[in-house]
Amino acid sequence: MPLTLTKETGAGLVDANSYADVADGDAYHAGHLYASAWTGATTASKTAALVMATRLIDGEYQFGGVKSADSQALQWPRYRCPDPDRDATLGVGLLLTSYNWVPENLVPKPVVQAACELARELLITDRTAAPAGEGLKYYNDAGKQTGYDKSDTRPIIPAVVQALLAKYGALIKSKSGSVKLVRV
Repeated sequence: MPLTLTKETGAGLVDANSYADVADGDAYHAGHLYASAWTGATTASKTAALVMATRLIDGEYQFGGVKSADSQALQWPRYRCPDPDRDATLGVGLLLTSYNWVPENLVPKPVVQAACELARELLITDRTAAPAGEGLKYYNDAGKQTGYDKSDTRPIIPAVVQALLAKYGALIKSKSGSVKLVRV
């Protein structure tokens, strides 16, 4: 059975499984210098990559605010997620009113772009696979020794995707047991 992609529109869909669709990915990669992994992929592969990218983003990030609806399938849209690109306060006489939240009925463009970028990366290589030499410090084979550096591993979420998402949340560091505190 083929995978059906359901893009989150900002309505808090109960069956959404992606922040971007193939058309979003095609538009994003039209301006990308290294788009060949995306442009050379089939529509079915692009669809699967976008769904997997969304799963990884939702699993690896703690976003500001809370889900807009308890029933929504994905982390976005969100209520009271700070938006650093919006004016923090607008003066109305002496009363200051806060307007610096991402609207609770949309998925920010950088989140859509992050899903597209991560989908391309997933088409290149499985970023969730165990690293070579997992559990080994050295491996000896007929007198040839191979050493493994535990700290030299490819992150699941690449730096470009982390940069796109940094305005709205923090990467969950599984080893630290802590997440960035955002006051609302």
